[in-house]
Formats: sequence, structure tokens, C-alpha cells
Amino acid sequence: MPKLASLLKATASRSADIAGYELDFDRKGRDRRHLVVNAHKLDGDGEKVRLLVAIADVTEARAQTELKDQLIREKTMLLREVQHRVANSLQIIASVLLQKRPQGPVRGSARSPQGRPSRVMSIATVQRHLALSDSKGVALRFYFSQLCESLAASMIADPSVLSIAVDVDESLVDADKSVSLGLIVTELIINAVKHAFPEQKRGKIVVSYRSSGREWTLTVKDDGQGMPTGLPKAKAGLGTGIVEALANHLHARVEVSDAAPGTAVTVSSPGAATVEAETAAAQPV
Repeated sequence: MPKLASLLKATASRSADIAGYELDFDRKGRDRRHLVVNAHKLDGDGEKVRLLVAIADVTEARAQTELKDQLIREKTMLLREVQHRVANSLQIIASVLLQKRPQGPVRGSARSPQGRPSRVMSIATVQRHLALSDSKGVALRFYFSQLCESLAASMIADPSVLSIAVDVDESLVDADKSVSLGLIVTELIINAVKHAFPEQKRGKIVVSYRSSGREWTLTVKDDGQGMPTGLPKAKAGLGTGIVEALANHLHARVEVSDAAPGTAVTVSSPGAATVEAETAAAQPV
């Protein structure tokens, strides 16, 4: 092994240690072994030099690591394929639901009554986006843009009358959080399209998201007719229950406010300090 011999001579003459030098050791009639060599000069000069040499056989360990990496790659590919198939199936289900609904928009309105198909379409968009995301996280700007385009296509009959805009920073979140945020956005947009813009009133829905450290804020705001005043509070519907349940899952708060004009629904994390304080306060004394 000329290269190894050269390294050992260099170690003996210049005190240049060998650290983690890897080589393949081939012997006739035997399996190749993968070795790791470390060498250090102890003492001596000239021809009388003592070296401490350590050789580790890591053949089996490397084989196990390679097998593990291969299994992880195969699992990732299978998971993406499953997510892709689930997204396709959900889109087929949504298409069937859309075919069975009454055709055309609500009389005098620019919207179409497609709550259930829109929910299915949004989940399909979630699944498809997760299949394309990597281990670094889900990019919310692109994800929300795709989601809102899907919702607009399935719910808004005339985009020139009613539109959905996205104003999101460069936040990256894990897959579980992205699913919850996506479903919250879906429910809030469905609610805004259904109730904020009666008849032919033009309007806009804006989805915004900002984060700083562990704190984040998601807002869905419309410039529609706003919240009714002087009336008893309406019974919470399915969409409201879904939003509240998802917000609780994210340890977040939901606030509804007058956007003047329109309505703004804000879902935000109270911050790490507040969460810790509330958790401590909830503990029995």
C-alpha cells in the first residue's frame, strides 16, 4: 500500500498525525475489508522512531449504515408515492362532489356554494405539497399560494369580482404544522366567501403570515360587509369548530375583529414565554 506507507513516513519525519485515513484492504480469495487508520509519532529521530498505529475494521458498520440509508431512501420514495396517490384520489372525490352539486353560482353572487368539495380540494393540495417538500420544511409562501389558487378555482365563479391574495414571509414550518395551518386557511376562506360578499359586491380576501422565532401570526382578512351588530351571537358552525380545534392543536389563539371594512380573523401563537407561564399557572399547587 504505497499511499499508506508514504503517510506513515510523513508521520515519522514531520510528526504529521494520520487521523481517520480510510482504505479498502483487498486480499486474494477473501472479501474486501474497509479499514480506518490513525497514527501518531511517540518519540525518536532518524531511523529510530516509534509510532502508535491504530487500525479499525469498519466493514460491517459501514454496510449497516449503507443499508439503513438505502431503507430510508426507499421509505421516503414510498411515502411520497402514497401522498401523491392520496392527493389524486382526493381530487377525484372533489370532482365527483362538484359534478353532483347544483350548477352555477348562487343567484346574484360571484361565488359558488362548494364548501365540502373545497375542503377536499384543499386537503389534496396539502398532500401534494407535502410530497414535494423536503426535510428542511414546508415553504408557506408557495404552499399558501397553491392552496388559495385551488380554493379560488373551486369557489369563485368570477375572479374579476372576488379575488384571494397571499402575503406571506419566507417562513418554513414542519409538515404537521403546515397541514393545520392549511386547513385553517381553507375554513376561513370558505367562511369569508360564503358570508362576507352578498350579491355582486366586489371584494378581496387576503391571507397573511408572519413569524419571528417561535412566535407567528396568521390572518385572513376580507373587505366585505363585516360582522353584524346588535344581534345575538350566532351558533358556531362546523368551520368555526374546525378552526378552533386546529388552533388548540397549535397552542394558538383565535381572534375575530372588525377590519373596517370587513372582518379579520387572526390565529397567533402567544409566544414561548406566555405558553410557559400559562402552563405553570395550570399546574396544581
